[in-house]
Amino acid sequence: MIDIKVLATGSTGNCYRVTDGSTPLLLECGIRYKSIQQALNFRVSEIKGCLVTHEHKDHCAGVTEVMKRGIPVYMSQGTAEAIETDIYHPRIVRAKEQFTIGTWTILPFDVQHDVSEPMGYLMMNQAGEKLLFATDTYYIKYKFKGLTHLMVECNYSMDILNENIESGRVHKAMKNRLIRSHFSLENMKEFLHANDLSNLQSVHLLHLSDSNSNEKLFKEEVQKITGTIVHVA
Repeated sequence: MIDIKVLATGSTGNCYRVTDGSTPLLLECGIRYKSIQQALNFRVSEIKGCLVTHEHKDHCAGVTEVMKRGIPVYMSQGTAEAIETDIYHPRIVRAKEQFTIGTWTILPFDVQHDVSEPMGYLMMNQAGEKLLFATDTYYIKYKFKGLTHLMVECNYSMDILNENIESGRVHKAMKNRLIRSHFSLENMKEFLHANDLSNLQSVHLLHLSDSNSNEKLFKEEVQKITGTIVHVA
């Protein structure tokens, strides 16, 4: 059974621990290694790998220290070149080419963000469960069957963003970047309607904006569509 633990989420840092009961992994390492140690009760040696989506510091700030400690880190070639990890070398993955870590089979896929070769990950365990992890993307062009767990960014609502711009709380220049780099509530709802949710067990909404989101609204809207447990990280 898949277990998900949020160590950090948002613009100050992102890091998650997931396990299928046999192989614990980190998704992102955007916080200091000491913070990862503390969040895991210093049981970091159990971690068998770390998947990184892209080079922004809130997703990879701890990458050098994680690799230094002997944890394999997986990322795209574009992300590796952007991070410039000269001393320790990550393991390069390519979109739509499966690989395995322990009992996980992982399929990277391309997403849309303002960086070099960002990735999302579809993770499948031996029990047939499927976890989709996607963050910092304004669009997911693929459709997936049999998803059981979702960990997806839900950064802002267009309605809230427009209200904040009109009131002067958010500069209007922010709008163009958001709509070309982050997943909105509106995009999340379209994504849910387009995919097979018949086996869905849980949803984790990630990376909410401090000023352009509404936790209660986002949770209610997603629950209406999925009819399942929704966690707001």
